[in-house]
Amino acid sequence: MKILKSLTVTLAMSLAGTTAMAQEKVMIGDPTWPGATIMANIIKNVIETRLGSEAGIATGTNAVIFASMDGGRGDIDVHPDVWLPNQSSFTKEYVDANKTVSLSSGSYEGRSGICVPNYMVEEHNIKSIFDLATPNAQELFDTDGDGMGEVWVGSPGAASKNTFLVRVRDYGIESFLEPTIEDEAIYFARLKDLIAEKKGAAFYCYTPHYVHALYDLTILEEPEHNPDTYVMVQPNEDADWYAKSNVDSGEIVKTVTVAYSNTLNERNPAVASFLSKIDMDAGELGLLTFKVVAEGGEMEEVVSTWVEENTETVDGWLGLN
Repeated sequence: MKILKSLTVTLAMSLAGTTAMAQEKVMIGDPTWPGATIMANIIKNVIETRLGSEAGIATGTNAVIFASMDGGRGDIDVHPDVWLPNQSSFTKEYVDANKTVSLSSGSYEGRSGICVPNYMVEEHNIKSIFDLATPNAQELFDTDGDGMGEVWVGSPGAASKNTFLVRVRDYGIESFLEPTIEDEAIYFARLKDLIAEKKGAAFYCYTPHYVHALYDLTILEEPEHNPDTYVMVQPNEDADWYAKSNVDSGEIVKTVTVAYSNTLNERNPAVASFLSKIDMDAGELGLLTFKVVAEGGEMEEVVSTWVEENTETVDGWLGLN
């Protein structure tokens, strides 16, 4: 009887420990661009409302989020919006080499380039990326009167910013337009004024993104992507990345996926299973970012409504259909 009682207690404690482990809080990284923030909040909502686990969101750069997932301690468990090949230096290290991080099987397509307002196309014939590498563009895009035009290449922590710095150099644009780097929210506040005054604006853009619903924009033409000459080395791969990179053709269509720490397979297997199947429609994500950022919708309300209205999609992520 004592042996049986001891075994019963031990089994109960083991089951309790397993249950506690399965319900461990999941921390979702937010690299703070609009689509990533929306995806982070969708993931949080599903974990809390459909899986009954606790979830939180922590902001961080790509490097911080991937290193945290690699550590597997639970400080950050998920990257909600991994753009490939932009962030391939991280996936090569943590997914392929270390095997501490996994990517979801689902994904959506992303496209990127340099955008200008349509009036720059219609009134000034700026249609191609090479139209920015001219004395005419230098004058048209000089918004601060220093004699040089400007082209915004992205936010400080974005891997795409590095790619577009190299692109501006290799297309010969930097002789006429100075590349600028600042937070997206700061630049877009300035963009609103530039467009209202019909001034020159050239900037890194991508889809899905709410800016395309706000303004009439054109992505400038570029040569077709050439994998033989397109070489992009990121700073975490080589300190001499800028000199060793070459970007003289257009971007390939991006694959955007979700990454998560493999320790979730033990710490919260239900969440790990959900994350392995999650995907997103680019159009849906673009609409959600517009509702939150452009229309001022409350994040939790917008996300909650979307999850409730897209039960079939969410059920697919949860393996229920």
